[in-house]
Amino acid sequence: MFKQLITATALGATLFASQSLLAADYTLQFGHLANTENIWHLAAEKFKEEVEANSDGRIEVEVFPNEQLGAEMDVINSIQLGTADMTITGESLQNWAPKAAMMAVPYAFRDSEHLHAAVSGEIGEEIEAQITESANLVPLAWFERGPRHLTSNRPVEHPDDLDGLRLRVPNVPLFVDTWEALGARPTPMAFSEVFTALQQNTIEGQENPLSLIESASFYEVQDYVNLTGHVRSWIYVVIGKNQLEEMPEELQEVIFDAAKTMQDYEAELFAEDEQRLRDDLAERGMEFVEVDTEAFVEKALPAVRESLNEEQRELLDAIQDL
Repeated sequence: MFKQLITATALGATLFASQSLLAADYTLQFGHLANTENIWHLAAEKFKEEVEANSDGRIEVEVFPNEQLGAEMDVINSIQLGTADMTITGESLQNWAPKAAMMAVPYAFRDSEHLHAAVSGEIGEEIEAQITESANLVPLAWFERGPRHLTSNRPVEHPDDLDGLRLRVPNVPLFVDTWEALGARPTPMAFSEVFTALQQNTIEGQENPLSLIESASFYEVQDYVNLTGHVRSWIYVVIGKNQLEEMPEELQEVIFDAAKTMQDYEAELFAEDEQRLRDDLAERGMEFVEVDTEAFVEKALPAVRESLNEEQRELLDAIQDL
C-alpha cells in the first residue's frame, strides 16, 4: 500500500512537471466582433497558429469571436486595463487618436491602390504612431474593408440622380453632412431597422459594403448597387503596448512576423470574398451601376473638409496629394 502511494505520488509529480513544461510563458486573449465564418476570424486563427508554432509554445493565443469579451470599445478598455490583450478595431480609435478618423472619411481615397499606398507608407505610420502614443495600443496589422456602396430601387449614376432620395445612414455626423451635400435626404437609423424600412418604403436606399448588403438580404428589397465606393477604409489588429513590451525581444519578433503573415493571408481572403459577393448579388438579381465618381467627389469633398478639424484636414490633403 505504501509502495503504491509512493508510486502514485511520483507519477503525479511527473505529470505536474510535464504540464509545467508545456505551459505557455505568455497568454494573449484576442477578442473581436466577427463571427467564426468571417475572414477576420480566420485571420485571427492564422495568427494564433503562427505564434504558437514559432514561439515553441511559449506564447498561447486564445481567440474570442462574436464579442465574447465585449463590444469593440469594451475590449479596448480591457486591453488598457490589462484584462485583455488584442482586438480588431477601426475608426473608434479616434476617441484617443484624432488622426484615426481618416479610417472612414468619404472620398479620402481614389481606389484600393491609393488606400494601400497611404496605409503602408508614411501616412499610415503617422496614424499608427498617434494610436500607440494616445491609446497605448500597438497596431500589428491592417485589413482593407470592403468599400461602401449605395443601394436603391432606381439607378444613380450622378449626384443629380439622388434628388432627395430618402437614405439611411449610420448615426455619424460626417456621413449625414456628406449625403446632404450630395443631394440626398439622409436619415440616421439603427442597422437592425433598415430592411423593414426599405420594405415599407420609409426609406428608399442605404449604403454599406457588399458583405452587409448580402448578409442583410437587401437584395430582396433593393434592385441596384450603385458603385459609389464613397468610403474606403481599413481596420487594425492591435495589441496592448504594455503586454507586448513585457515579452522578450525574440518573442516580440514572433508576434510581428505572425502579424505580417496574418495580414497577407487576410488580404488573399478579402480579394476572393469581394468577387464572390459581387457574383452572388448579381445572381440574386441586383444590377451594378457605374457612377460618375468625379461628380460625386467634387460635390462631397467641401462638406467632408468642413466636418474635419485642422489636423485631420492636413492629413486629408496629404492623402489626396499621394
